[in-house]
Amino acid sequence: MRKAYLQMHIAIVLWGFTAILGKLISLDEGLLVWYRMLFSTVAMAVFLAVQKKQWKLPQGQFMPITLIGLVITLHWITFYGAIKASNVSIAISCFSSVALFTAVMDPLLKGKRPKASELLLGLAVIAGIYIIFTGQKFYFKGIVLSVISAFLASLFTILNKRISNKIDPAVITFYELGTGFLLLTILLPAWMSYNASSFSMPDMRDLQYILILSIFCTTVAFTLSLHALQKIDAFTMNLSVNLEPLYSIILA
Repeated sequence: MRKAYLQMHIAIVLWGFTAILGKLISLDEGLLVWYRMLFSTVAMAVFLAVQKKQWKLPQGQFMPITLIGLVITLHWITFYGAIKASNVSIAISCFSSVALFTAVMDPLLKGKRPKASELLLGLAVIAGIYIIFTGQKFYFKGIVLSVISAFLASLFTILNKRISNKIDPAVITFYELGTGFLLLTILLPAWMSYNASSFSMPDMRDLQYILILSIFCTTVAFTLSLHALQKIDAFTMNLSVNLEPLYSIILA
């Protein structure tokens, strides 16, 4: 268990950089996530090839992983949308509502009643978000996007917990990021049309930040979190993710 907790906290520290990098990168959230998933998928493919791991998925697992890949993609778009619409502190603080969503959804999806202790912890976070909202109403869009992002993060963590012991975490990471990238590629023209934007290449500064984001804060962190989920339940993972705002604010 100690190893699992260490893996979890290293992943959370790495995730603490994602909000800062998202603010520093000049690309809009759609292109940012597209490049992030592209480089992350390539990095994961290289890792699997070097390690000579088995690429084949167990029968019946491709569609569930594709669904999780879509949820992850939408989570990242709303997360970076929240940062662009507000700031790092507000977006990452409101993201802490992930604990409440997990406390409710995880047991319900298992056909069980939510635990009162977990609900109380989750509601304490909501109380904090309410305080932020009353003092920062002009960041309404960023707050809403951050809460939606938290819901999606809770969902993909719960779903990943179900498959973390069935498939190699590195293989899960590759297929989820890869399918998410393909789905986003299909949707990208509609996204650019909606935002009246055009496809653009990142400049050298943005490229450096995207590579750090993709390799360390995505590929490494995501794989570590899946290893941790083999021993730790989804609520503990997402409750611990509440440390991410602390890391992000200090680093920012």
